[in-house]
Amino acid sequence: MARSKADAATESPSGKPAKQGRVRQLWTVFTMTREADPAVVWWMLATFAGALVIGLAVGLLIGHPIYVMIFSVPLAVLLALVVMARRAERAAYARFAGQPGASAMAFQNLRRGWSVEQEPVAMDPRTRDLVFRAIGRPGVVLVTEGPTQRVTKLVEGERKRVSRVLGQNVPVVVLNCGDGEDQIPLRKLSAHMMRMKPALTKTEVSEVAKRLRALGGMRPPIPKGIDPTRVRPDRKATRGR
Repeated sequence: MARSKADAATESPSGKPAKQGRVRQLWTVFTMTREADPAVVWWMLATFAGALVIGLAVGLLIGHPIYVMIFSVPLAVLLALVVMARRAERAAYARFAGQPGASAMAFQNLRRGWSVEQEPVAMDPRTRDLVFRAIGRPGVVLVTEGPTQRVTKLVEGERKRVSRVLGQNVPVVVLNCGDGEDQIPLRKLSAHMMRMKPALTKTEVSEVAKRLRALGGMRPPIPKGIDPTRVRPDRKATRGR
């Protein structure tokens, strides 16, 4: 099917997205962030103006204000975009905080070296409490969603199940995500996990992830959009094909 003129206009001769496409994406992010956080405009303006003032001051000190300002303008734009990105991330966390499955969003900010499960590994169909799993150099991290006291039984069952497969040499850490007492706010979860003390090598992380992947196969995660209270067993699968 032939591409429309609008599609062709957003691509460069090499077939890559043109600059207009990237500018449109930035504008979309800015618009969404401004709706959730109107103060982002003033933070960006303050950052841009502050960078220019500092650049001008440095230029006057060294006697080359024009040259310094030439470099200060793109730097000021870059810093303003960094501020926008930080505020956009905070607005996104605020929007999804408290919703089921929000912990998986924090996993996206983990750096390399982590193997994460985007679907819960344990769930209470009645209370909708969830347990997510991530494997990294600190060991196996189980992240809970739900009141700490209520979710304890659910996560302890998962911790014992993991420990039976891995033994006692692999640390299994439980983190409670939420805004309550003894819980980690969603926006701080990934940073907290990255600061945890390493206990495994990269090779061991890979091996643990493989073993737990097989463990997860015994209890497949609930497909998206499926009500867990109405799930029915696959009788054909239980009888064998």
